[in-house]
Amino acid sequence: MNGAGAPRPLILCADDYGLAPGVDAGILELLEAGRLSAVSCMTQSPRWPETAKALLPWRDRIDIGLHLTLTDQEPLGDAPVLAPSGKLPSLGRLARLLIVDPRARAEARAQLERQLAAFHEALGRPPDHIDGHQHVHLLPAVREAVIAAARRIAAQRPIYLRSCWEAPQRIARRGGDRAKALFLALLGRGLHRRAAAAGIPTNDSFRGASRFVPGPQVRAEFRRFLAGPGRRPLVMCHPGRTDAELRARDPLTRRREDELRYLASPAFPADLARAERFLARFDGSPPGRGGVSCAP
Repeated sequence: MNGAGAPRPLILCADDYGLAPGVDAGILELLEAGRLSAVSCMTQSPRWPETAKALLPWRDRIDIGLHLTLTDQEPLGDAPVLAPSGKLPSLGRLARLLIVDPRARAEARAQLERQLAAFHEALGRPPDHIDGHQHVHLLPAVREAVIAAARRIAAQRPIYLRSCWEAPQRIARRGGDRAKALFLALLGRGLHRRAAAAGIPTNDSFRGASRFVPGPQVRAEFRRFLAGPGRRPLVMCHPGRTDAELRARDPLTRRREDELRYLASPAFPADLARAERFLARFDGSPPGRGGVSCAP
């Protein structure tokens, strides 16, 4: 602690819930331990209707959002342009298809609506936030649909969007994978501005960009993510346990275990205290309290 004042809130969001049993188990372990304040869910997964049940007790205790998935996994329903073989495209191919083919843009919008509907059906309400697997919600052809969906939900209940915008000077000072963080910031500037114009609140600082190398440097990376200014900073994380399904679905395996081990350890709350932060939902309340207030 540097004595600058009272601890400030920080959103720690675990991505990829629904991807594989080991990922879900690791995220649930951290929820039970009080080490997360938000979770983002892949509702296009065939596992989603069943694994969503474990999140029901957490509906009013943390922020639970949609992790819009348009790459590398199975689609929800038919997507003959995006997934002719039953698997969504790589990020690079998705970006190209969205530019050249209006059918791909229509299918991306349909995937968003289906995934939102699957979230609502399983958890009984719309999501607290929307973000994207591999940050697809930032793509120009997708972000307008995301903002439109958020405005529609905001008429019923509060919602926020994950912004990846961060001032370049902050990125430079933080260190780590500056190139990736800067790329995401510049790509995300459009969504950040459009969300503000639409009156949809967002986090005001984004951290977590990494090469996702496993090993002891995980703690050093997270210490950088926890530090620095921001009234509503959001740190993404990818904890989980490796199993056969995860290996078949995603190349990020050992790093997930290292993040889980660190976040579950005594080192994490010590680093959080050192950064003068506490885990919080978007409204600033600690996990466990009911209600979400997302006033900009």
